[in-house]
Amino acid sequence: QNSKGGFYRRFVKRPLDFILSLLALILFSPIFIIVAILVRTKLGSPVLFKQERPGLNENIFTMYKFRTMTDETDENGELLPDELRLTKFGRILRSTSLDELPELFNIIKGDMSIVGPRPLLIDYLPYYTKKERIRHSVRPGLTGLSQVSGRNLLKWDERLALDVKYVKELSFVKDVKIILLTID
Repeated sequence: QNSKGGFYRRFVKRPLDFILSLLALILFSPIFIIVAILVRTKLGSPVLFKQERPGLNENIFTMYKFRTMTDETDENGELLPDELRLTKFGRILRSTSLDELPELFNIIKGDMSIVGPRPLLIDYLPYYTKKERIRHSVRPGLTGLSQVSGRNLLKWDERLALDVKYVKELSFVKDVKIILLTID
């Protein structure tokens, strides 16, 4: 299914992900520590939000992010809707993507890649078409083609089509372009 990027995909991408993520973790450790302290003081514990997501070959892994919502509940002990629990501080973390810094640990562990289709919820697994399932033949990414092509402005089928396109056209040059577009 993917003849392009064979050597890069098999022998270069994973070691490069590991090295770059480790460097990023070291470089951004002061920011990481500051955000962790702010999350702890503004939102409480736990500082990290953990969620199961499907990764490479649809294997389930635990994805880490900084927490952006409170644990506020209603009178029955049920969590309030997300929009009521998302704080101003949480919105800032999300808009700057600082909430995603802990995903560097997922990349170091090998659950994720720097570039690839974003890991979606497990709940969506039964709804993928055979073609869309191709998105799980690579590690999910911190950023990806659909993120730099419009992110939430795209319809689901457009996002999934871009994920498939990414997998089929995977190459070092395309990964570099996606990283540069993400930073831009």
